[in-house]
Amino acid sequence: MQQATHTLTVRTSGKGLYECTRELSDWVRQTGIRVGLATLFVQHTSASLLIQENADPDVSADLEDFFERLAPESPTAYRHQSEGLDDMPAHLRSALTQTQLCIPVVDGRPALGTWQGVFLFEHRRGGSRRQILLHLAGE
Repeated sequence: MQQATHTLTVRTSGKGLYECTRELSDWVRQTGIRVGLATLFVQHTSASLLIQENADPDVSADLEDFFERLAPESPTAYRHQSEGLDDMPAHLRSALTQTQLCIPVVDGRPALGTWQGVFLFEHRRGGSRRQILLHLAGE
């Protein structure tokens, strides 16, 4: 069995979904591992990871709108506000989504469905550099 690791940096410019499927696929191909399991882990408490439809941008817009309603920014709703009005809602959104994904690798590619893409979901208003740790084990 072989193992490989890599850190993927995603630059964000505010709230939203940032697709990183191509970067993941390129890295998997470069490892030479044909069959295995890829694990992705975002090292942040105010961003998350999603596998979601990547064909229609309305899906991303609807997800963003839904989370704005579910965990709105508010000067009175949360105790934790030392890092800004968007910080506690970002933590809530991250808690309701995922910080880790596992994706099978088949024939040297992530085994995603036809309309599936991997996204970093940025929950803060300001831009950031988000780190996603990638680990692939297989042969």
